[in-house]
Amino acid sequence: MLLNPKLLATLLSIVIAIFTTSFLSFLPEANANVLFICFIASFIIAGLLIYFTLDYLVFQEINKMYDSINRLKMKDFGVSRKKLYKNANPLKKLNDELFVYVSKKEQEVNELKRLEKYRREFLANVSHELKTPIFAAQGFVHTLLDGAMDDERVRVKFLTKAAKSLDGLDILVKDLLTLSQMETGDIRMNRERVDVKQITKEVFEQLESKAETKNVSLQIKSPESQVWVKADAQRIGQVITNLVENAIKYGNEDGKVLVLFEDEKKDWRISVKDNGPGIAPEHLSRIFERFYRVDKARSRSDGSSGLGLAIVKHILNAHKTKITVASKPDKGTSFSFKLSKE
Repeated sequence: MLLNPKLLATLLSIVIAIFTTSFLSFLPEANANVLFICFIASFIIAGLLIYFTLDYLVFQEINKMYDSINRLKMKDFGVSRKKLYKNANPLKKLNDELFVYVSKKEQEVNELKRLEKYRREFLANVSHELKTPIFAAQGFVHTLLDGAMDDERVRVKFLTKAAKSLDGLDILVKDLLTLSQMETGDIRMNRERVDVKQITKEVFEQLESKAETKNVSLQIKSPESQVWVKADAQRIGQVITNLVENAIKYGNEDGKVLVLFEDEKKDWRISVKDNGPGIAPEHLSRIFERFYRVDKARSRSDGSSGLGLAIVKHILNAHKTKITVASKPDKGTSFSFKLSKE
């Protein structure tokens, strides 16, 4: 039943009038006329008092609170006036609106806390990652300036190490810039018809020397001589490069890296597999986070920026697809994603 001050005042007035008239009916001098007048008077007086109390002291104040909540919803959440919840019962609608508003505000607070924690961790990681190569290069240069420069063998050795540290710093800064541009939408995907199998062959040629260093064989398996997809050739090349390079780095000596192409009607599924040590289950959900490393010491010694998989994830998201990972310790790792056929 819809609740409003007039209806509620009428019902309560009738109840009060009935009780009052019933009480007076027990008096010996009370006759029908007196009881009728008493009923009407009680009904009118009680109705006016209850209506005034409910409307002016309760309902109007509740409606003001309700209107204030609606204005906050329209301002904070962008809710249009047409979508505001309607209910004739002011107590119920106030309770509903308060519950919805408080719930959304709680979600906002939790999200802000999560972002603040993420920001602190990100700044700490960036500071640490930048500090490591800078301090290393700084140490080598100062050692040379303090007298080691006179020894040609030491000079060449230390300058080579300083250059390696600065190269690592350059990779980190470029990866950070790329990731930032992707997140802000400054980098657009130039999607066109490309042969992703040919791109993979070119990636293998670029990484051939790294694979030979660890005696890792690079293989392609595909049902077609050409695999045509709609994608940004440069960015997909970057994806395959990062995945294959990681497979070489973290795989076993004398291991194998396989890029597998599977026909799935409207898409091609592309998988990069290795037979390396694999990734423990507790790490799988976090490996696409920025700066997250399964083996931190080993990753830094290999010159990794810790941003490769994060960049892969963003590039594939921009292609309206996702990357998945499957891995078991000592049984290798497989990264997979789909690209639309062209």
